[in-house]
Amino acid sequence: MNANVLKHSVTQYLEEIPQQVQTRLYESPATCLAIYRLLPQVAKFLVMSMVFNDTNVSLRDLDRWIKANGKLEFQEAIKSMKSLHLIIPNKSSGQLMIGLNPTFRTSFRNALTGGEVSNSFGVVIENDEDTRRGIIDMKLLDEYSANKWETILHFMVGTPMSEIPSNNVLNLLKHSRLMEEVDSTAEFKITNEGFQFLLQEISAQIWTLLLQYLKMSETLQMDTVEVLNFIFMLGSLEVGKAYSTESLTPTQKIMLKDMRDYGIVFQKSVTANVFYPTSLSIMLTSDSKNVIRTASGAMDSVLRQNKEDLSGKQEDDSMGILESSIDQEQIGTVSQETQDGALIVETNFKIYSYSNSPLQIAILSLFVHLKSRFINMVTGQLTRESIRRALTNGITAEQIIAYLETHAHPQMRRYAEQEISKKRELDPNTKETLEILPPTVVDQIRLWQLELDRVITYEGSLYSDFESSAEYTMLSRYSQDIGVLLWKDDKKRKFFVSKEGNSQVLDYAKRKLKKKQ
Repeated sequence: MNANVLKHSVTQYLEEIPQQVQTRLYESPATCLAIYRLLPQVAKFLVMSMVFNDTNVSLRDLDRWIKANGKLEFQEAIKSMKSLHLIIPNKSSGQLMIGLNPTFRTSFRNALTGGEVSNSFGVVIENDEDTRRGIIDMKLLDEYSANKWETILHFMVGTPMSEIPSNNVLNLLKHSRLMEEVDSTAEFKITNEGFQFLLQEISAQIWTLLLQYLKMSETLQMDTVEVLNFIFMLGSLEVGKAYSTESLTPTQKIMLKDMRDYGIVFQKSVTANVFYPTSLSIMLTSDSKNVIRTASGAMDSVLRQNKEDLSGKQEDDSMGILESSIDQEQIGTVSQETQDGALIVETNFKIYSYSNSPLQIAILSLFVHLKSRFINMVTGQLTRESIRRALTNGITAEQIIAYLETHAHPQMRRYAEQEISKKRELDPNTKETLEILPPTVVDQIRLWQLELDRVITYEGSLYSDFESSAEYTMLSRYSQDIGVLLWKDDKKRKFFVSKEGNSQVLDYAKRKLKKKQ
């Protein structure tokens, strides 16, 4: 799931809630700022153009601001803003005029200028003793959020672990259908959706759970506005600062406990009147992918600690250890800036992943046949069997390709950029795009998926044994005309219609055959 898909899922939820709820949401400056960040680029431009303008603007003038090649984006932006009731259209002197929602305009202005924001952005505790004494710092918060989030993902992968997620997290995983509970053993088992979830970027993973959390909150009669306001407020807070719980509503104090289980906030104890946002919180409204590129990457401090623990040792696990060297010229030299989990994919389908994170390795094993493991690297190969196993578990070829591209080693990315630059120098009109992965690998992964997609099943009804050729022709033609015919064989006088269209064909047949009798 890329950033655009993520934004669509969040805004889609906001578009579906009643207008009265949307208006209440816009009373919070922090929420308005968060919603603005989730809008498409063209919509952001339109909002900023109108927020300090109290008069309405004609739709014709707005259209003139957009270049010819951006008309489609403009229409999509207007449609999205209408669904969110951010703009209010009205006619004046025969022209269609557009104005910002007054409630949104006022709150968004306050968010931009620091006006009357009340407690919308939380209440900061300036002289927090734990922060001042260094008891709570960024290292502690990063370790806490990484451990909490990776505990959830380790549990989904099935890694043996001493600590399991809280009951609230387990219920959320169950209701979101990422995991299912086996009745006979009461154990949790990952679903196809869960496998797809593991390959998403961390921001998409967080919102997947939070959107389900919002749906669950509705069934629990929790105020949707308070829930959304708190989520968006967390995305606007400063990481590492201490914030008071006194200004929170009872609903938001309950949510604080749940957010602690996800690693989004930190509290010293359940009864503490202070909470600290972690690096995961800013992913709620930020476009940045550099904070934690994936959940499996964890934080630098955690990774360093892991490397220190493993220094001078080699783990003897199920994959075994090969005491051999790998040609550094072939796979590239690892710099200190290389991100944990960086992948090198070769044209012979071999994969090298610079990681010692058990979670990173477990996720990679979903679609890679792992062969050996070193102190800071694992090697494996993409095979027909490993890809087919992933496909049968619900992971798509495009998700695998996207995952490999997202985690590609910087050296692969630089090489791809150099190649596309050379091609554009020779032909400025070239339509070739950036190819980070070897094209042969990408094409083969897609071909392996096509092997499983050869047979497609449909539910419906088969019509046969007609008394005459005219009767067959009449009914098959009618089925084709109304768009429910899926297959026919004129020689054998048989045809197959979809489940949805079966009743229409039957009614038509009864009317026509009754007339003949």
